[in-house]
Amino acid sequence: MTEPSTVVWDILRGGWRLAALSAIVELDCAGHLKDGPLTVDELAGRCGAHPGSLARVLRTGASCGLFATVSPGTYALTDAGALLVGGVPGSLRSAVQANTAPTLSYGMDNLATTVRQGRSAFVEKYGVLYDHLSTDPELNGVFNDFMTSRSGPMAEGVAGRYDFSQVKTLVDLGGGRGHILAAALRANPHLRGVLFELGHVLPDARAAMEGWGLLDRVDFVEGDFFRAVPAGYDAYLLGSVIHNWDDEDASTILRVVREAMSDDGRVLLVEIVLPDDDTPHFGKEIDMRMLGLFGQGRERSGSEHAALLEGAGLRLSGTTPLPFHATLIEAVPA
Repeated sequence: MTEPSTVVWDILRGGWRLAALSAIVELDCAGHLKDGPLTVDELAGRCGAHPGSLARVLRTGASCGLFATVSPGTYALTDAGALLVGGVPGSLRSAVQANTAPTLSYGMDNLATTVRQGRSAFVEKYGVLYDHLSTDPELNGVFNDFMTSRSGPMAEGVAGRYDFSQVKTLVDLGGGRGHILAAALRANPHLRGVLFELGHVLPDARAAMEGWGLLDRVDFVEGDFFRAVPAGYDAYLLGSVIHNWDDEDASTILRVVREAMSDDGRVLLVEIVLPDDDTPHFGKEIDMRMLGLFGQGRERSGSEHAALLEGAGLRLSGTTPLPFHATLIEAVPA
């Protein structure tokens, strides 16, 4: 049986490991090691770091599986450590940066204030996250890279695991650059897409689709999914959208979509689905980030998703597991 104190210490240790990980990324240790092993002194010279202090961080990183000791005082990257190299497929460097940036860390550091007052301390200080990011180009770039690295595996999961054979038209609502839509189009040559977004997002989305060679298969529509969405299409995709909103706003979005659907249409939600019991789950920890940064945003359990859909005149008709602990939820008119 686990000692009760061990539970608390394990959580505390997570914070110390995160501090080491943040330092490793900020010093770009992985980038300097990508071409082969280096001694601590060699790596310190390239990182501009104090050798004795760096040695302690590397020792901790090695114990976490990010580095391997080649010989005393000499380290190489492991497969996990290689994910901290920037600009390579599957890189998680931006994920670390986005989740340890001082501005964004404010929301997590002041979670008790958020819980006490029922309003996000981050939003009260900095405003809505996406509005704040628009004022900080460097942080916005890091955050967008993080979202791209996260959405890529999920997009390929949707394209490869969901059966689109009976779907001819797919509307991506609030899809940003349209990563999921693009993956679905590439995997299903018969499919035609619509990217529905706010006006300032569409130029970037159009450029992305052109770069992917899909421009002739996508229509771009400006709008607000709280008011109306294009009507009469086969399927409506909401990829990591519903979790950004509280129940009232999420219900409004789903009702607007239901009003636009034909009776044989379907809604596809890409969301993290939490267990309804106390089983440990990655999404429960992500939910703390949603609480700290968004306030109204939240991850939901299977029963909570079903209740939202039911309230909008929809019925949960199937689920498909996806990478990154996500699930594709299919719903049809009730």
